[in-house]
Amino acid sequence: MSAVPSLLLPCPHCASMNRVPRDRLAQAPRCGRCHEALFTGAPVSLTAATFDAHAQRGELPLLVDFWAPWCGPCVSMAPAFAAAATTLEPQLRLAKVDTEAEPALAGRFAIRSIPTLILFAGGREVARHSGAIGMQQIVQWARGNLPTR
Repeated sequence: MSAVPSLLLPCPHCASMNRVPRDRLAQAPRCGRCHEALFTGAPVSLTAATFDAHAQRGELPLLVDFWAPWCGPCVSMAPAFAAAATTLEPQLRLAKVDTEAEPALAGRFAIRSIPTLILFAGGREVARHSGAIGMQQIVQWARGNLPTR
């Protein structure tokens, strides 16, 4: 009898790492430490302190919106990105990085225009898109760029 493959997932609330069987991702898993939901249906706000837990150590693909509060297209795309989270979870995690509050992360990923979406899988960048797009386009772009297993 073979074991069910599992994924290592960081909690969006306390950043603790959780091992979750793949076949239970859609069953509202909770963090073993803080007992909050591992999927909230909303993008997670990441900082320099929490970014690597999600992008490097977490084993679920991560779609990050690099944005700034003064950016009109970023603000107008925010509801579409939030709506995409309800469609794409638990296939992947969606997150936001405020480039004004986290300039080191913006520099680390050479963000030259915002909004910029970067899809990470296996700890590496696998796709990038700059410019505001709608919810359906976000979902289609993310699914189209997910690496196959």
